[in-house]
Amino acid sequence: MESIKKSELGNWLAFYLCKGLGIAILIRLQKKIQLSQLTSTSYNQLLEFGLTAKISQNLINTDWSYINQITSSILEQGIEVLCYFDDQYPESLKQIASPPLLLFCKGQVHLLSTPQIAMVGSRSATPNGLITASQLAYELVEKGLTITSGLALGIDGAAHKGALASNGYTIAVLGTGIDLVYPKRHTLLFEQILKKGLLVSEFLPGTKPQASNFPRRNRIISGLSLGVVVVEAEIKSGSLITTKYALEQNREVFAVPGSIHSSLSQGCHFLIKQGAKLIENVDDILEELSFFTKSCLYTNREQEKSKENDPILEQLGFEVTPVDVIAQRVQLPIEQILPRLLDLELEDKIERVIDGYIKLRRC
Repeated sequence: MESIKKSELGNWLAFYLCKGLGIAILIRLQKKIQLSQLTSTSYNQLLEFGLTAKISQNLINTDWSYINQITSSILEQGIEVLCYFDDQYPESLKQIASPPLLLFCKGQVHLLSTPQIAMVGSRSATPNGLITASQLAYELVEKGLTITSGLALGIDGAAHKGALASNGYTIAVLGTGIDLVYPKRHTLLFEQILKKGLLVSEFLPGTKPQASNFPRRNRIISGLSLGVVVVEAEIKSGSLITTKYALEQNREVFAVPGSIHSSLSQGCHFLIKQGAKLIENVDDILEELSFFTKSCLYTNREQEKSKENDPILEQLGFEVTPVDVIAQRVQLPIEQILPRLLDLELEDKIERVIDGYIKLRRC
């Protein structure tokens, strides 16, 4: 699998860093001009191509010295970069609502196109949960599937280890730059995945851990996969954010049941009540996937149609609106609207600022 050519890397980084210049706009521009010529186009010409004044100004003011630093770092570290328009970009990611423009990769990049199962769960998993995750991953790999997770402590780490123990393949999607190990406790696991699997990130090399980046990472974990297996999760957890994305992306959700006396079972039991498949073994997963891959009827077009009249977006204007005010207007708890605000931000429809959110003008 080939990555972006060295001569083109600077341009793609410029697009990546240009605020407001998303994939949808680039697709439209591609019909009018070769994207490689975009960075040498004048301000007036950019306006003629349909870009807003703000986006045009952002592109004209590209910090090329900063881009040269990033390019040097990428080349020195042997990082491969895929862009959305590459033939090798995973088709499964192109189908999600807000696919990343760039993927920074280290390891066996061809794994992006292999059939994958995501495994997620609590960072504070029980010994039994760790064993369950590891065993399921081991057996799924034996059946020819790649295990995808987020390199976090707990269930994520156990899933990666189970896949590696079977001499199989695993993909770690990072919430940091691809050159940073987080958490540090997983340094050895990071190195093992680098040798035998694949590390992937949508964030620039050197990007440090930030809480807001991990939900973004979760949409990639689910987007790459045929389905998501949840092993131990509390009601309010990142794992349930991943399953939310999985359902929106028409992926299957599986949940391992646990003790009714454990808070770590509440998330899984909630998912089962909502229609996730209760699983006790690998055969339960494979049986569902066999049916699921043949009956994928819910299209992205239908998903977009369902979001046309978004009550949260309707409450935002071009002035700053605090989160608590948005929650009051739509009469929903803040924890319920935050995931949707993230979706809208990823879709370049709103922008998060210091005191809240503002709506963005469409190109």
